[in-house]
Amino acid sequence: MKLVLSAPAAQKCISIALCITCVAPLSWAQEEPLAPIKPSGSVIVRPYKAAIIPPLPVSNSGRLRDLVRAGKLYLTVQDAIALALENNIDIEAARYNPLLDQWNLERYQGGGALPGVPSGQSLASNVNSGQGVAGSQAAAGVSTSANTQGSTNSVGATISQIGPVTPTLDPAFQYSAAFQHRSVLEPDEILSGLYNVIDQSRNYSATLTEGLLTGGTVSATYRESYLNENAPSDTPNPTYGPYISLSIQHNLLQGFGTAVNSRFITAAKATLKADDLTFKGEVIGVVANVLTLYYGLVADYQDVTAKQSALTVAQQFFENNKKEVQIGAMAPLDVTTAEAQVASSQQDLVVSQTNLEQQQVQLKNALSRNGLADPLIAEADIIPLDRIEVPEQDNLPPLKTLLAAALQNRTDLAVQKINISNAEISNLGTQNGLLPQLALLLGASAQGLAGPYQIGKIANAIPVTSTTGTGTTTTPGSTAGTTSVQLPAGAIPCPVGTAPGTLCIAPLGNFVGGIANGLSQAFERDFPAERAGGFIYAPFRNRQAQADYGIDQLTLRQTQLQLQQSLNQLMVDVSNGIVGVQQARVRYLASIKSRGLEQQLLDAEQKKFSLGASTTFLVVQQQRDLATAQSAEIAALVAYSNARVALDQTLGTTLEQNHITLADAVRGRVARPSSLPATLPTEPGAATVH
Repeated sequence: MKLVLSAPAAQKCISIALCITCVAPLSWAQEEPLAPIKPSGSVIVRPYKAAIIPPLPVSNSGRLRDLVRAGKLYLTVQDAIALALENNIDIEAARYNPLLDQWNLERYQGGGALPGVPSGQSLASNVNSGQGVAGSQAAAGVSTSANTQGSTNSVGATISQIGPVTPTLDPAFQYSAAFQHRSVLEPDEILSGLYNVIDQSRNYSATLTEGLLTGGTVSATYRESYLNENAPSDTPNPTYGPYISLSIQHNLLQGFGTAVNSRFITAAKATLKADDLTFKGEVIGVVANVLTLYYGLVADYQDVTAKQSALTVAQQFFENNKKEVQIGAMAPLDVTTAEAQVASSQQDLVVSQTNLEQQQVQLKNALSRNGLADPLIAEADIIPLDRIEVPEQDNLPPLKTLLAAALQNRTDLAVQKINISNAEISNLGTQNGLLPQLALLLGASAQGLAGPYQIGKIANAIPVTSTTGTGTTTTPGSTAGTTSVQLPAGAIPCPVGTAPGTLCIAPLGNFVGGIANGLSQAFERDFPAERAGGFIYAPFRNRQAQADYGIDQLTLRQTQLQLQQSLNQLMVDVSNGIVGVQQARVRYLASIKSRGLEQQLLDAEQKKFSLGASTTFLVVQQQRDLATAQSAEIAALVAYSNARVALDQTLGTTLEQNHITLADAVRGRVARPSSLPATLPTEPGAATVH
């Protein structure tokens, strides 16, 4: 039983079958609001649709406006951190890194060479061996100008990379169709029977290619050609020529093995893990910066309060001296000295207020996506509600414990280790690249040829008589009395009414028919062909590959040394951080005592002055000493806060110390709602030294 299909139907069915088999199942994940939305729809069209990239988020979270009351932005430390996680641009930009690396991984999983490598293909018209005049000449080894008509050449550019190139791992389907009508001057009239061969041809070609992670490529090809010529010698005519082939090419030395060809995939997966650590490190850096700015703002408010208090004292002293001068109890020079102190205190207050405004601008920029573009935020004064707490004792764990915590929590060290691992994986390519190129090629193909049966005219046909005899036959319609002629092999009696001089040829069995007969010949391998081959390329000195390997190994050694250097530096940083916290606490406690003593000295000097036992100069000098002591106390307070923040950052415990979850940071939405106290301070500087 034979399958009967028309030519267009057969090539269409085979093309659809190859197209369906080349589509790989895909699973899409959508987790992050910034992540591209991968295309949906039919598995046939989905691979050719672009992902939807969400627009850039430019608005702040609602938390920022909710914390503004009566033109003032009230902030606790936790609210400041929450706003940074939701609105900080540095964190927002860091969220894109894992998404970029996810797409890089997807590209590496598709295999192939570096981006930008073009591939060439030819849509040249061609015929199977033995099909038509040109096919017959090609099968016989005859080369004429007719055989090259319509041919095209294609050249694929090559971009080299260090190490073997991974085969393209995504199945690829290629289909081409060509239709042609042409006239060919045929110098060999004996073969064609004509000087002008006119043919009409249709060519269809479908190829499915699949790369192997082991280092090879498998391809299946179906090609079909249809030819209809005016040559009387063509039998059958028109003809259908299907062709089916399966081939494999595989590397045996360079480029062989899944470890080598999957090195970029393995490294990309490790990079995705490193992205989480890198993002955590970015969050730690932003949070540490916000804490520094927040507590710096607390200290600035305290400094403004101290400078305002110093100005008030100086102004009061100046006013008292003016009254004394008016009644003649004091020399005018003493008033000038007091007035100079007022001017100096005013200058100090202005500088302190300017520092406060600058600190607010920096903190607003860290907590907002659009900085000061929002008038509500730009005009609001930040009122910090938390104060810097300095304990009586440090209560720090031993150095050994803190070092262990730092080794476990420091994201930069973990990323360095992953980078070293990726470098070792990547070096598999340069190591494998030292080997010669050795490839094995195997292939098998089958073809068919079929067409309808036709009567062919022979130009020099010999008339035969109606006389019968052994070994002879007569041709109906011939003239009586002529000589009987032995018919050639393959000839049969012609039908009644056939013109004299006609030679009728017997049908050629399975060759007679349509495309179904040709496919039957191909699939039953009536005309099979097998091929095998090999390829080797071995450079004599191989200096390029050896240099690449040496460079990679030396670079790896440098990276390993840098990791060891980072580990050594970590021990120094932790030790310095502990000392810094301890010194800052002691310095702050000492500054409190110093400020208290200076206050007592000022009070005593003012009493002596009121009794006439002191001078204006001494009182003013004591006022300056008190202002200096207050500034030193605030500076020591800020130094302790910064030292504590820096130690947490060095240990990698900033998130844990401030009750931050990485999930909230990744999501960009903090689940904990903001809560302000029932009674809000009405004046800036509500947070005071405690």
